Amino acid sequence: MIFGIGPGEFLGLAVLAIFFVGPERLPKFSSDAAKFLKKVKNLANTATSELRENLGPGFENLQPSDLNPKTFIKKQLAGTLDEEKPRNAVKPKIDPDLL
Repeated sequence: MIFGIGPGEFLGLAVLAIFFVGPERLPKFSSDAAKFLKKVKNLANTATSELRENLGPGFENLQPSDLNPKTFIKKQLAGTLDEEKPRNAVKPKIDPDLL
């Protein structure tokens, strides 16, 4: 699965691409699309690394998926709760809908 697209959907997109772009221009179009995706990936990696540097210590493991506000808060709370709890303490239950 690539980008959440299954094999049937991928085949359907390929047929649409051949229909709309045309078989003679499809190789160049595919090459240009691959170059564009590579640039977007590099841009995202650069932005993530700059964000890590600007946020400072404690954010070395930051991933783009962590930028979702719910995921970010859950991760930070989990780290805080793990550091403060005694070994025999009961782990508090946090309702994920409240985050």
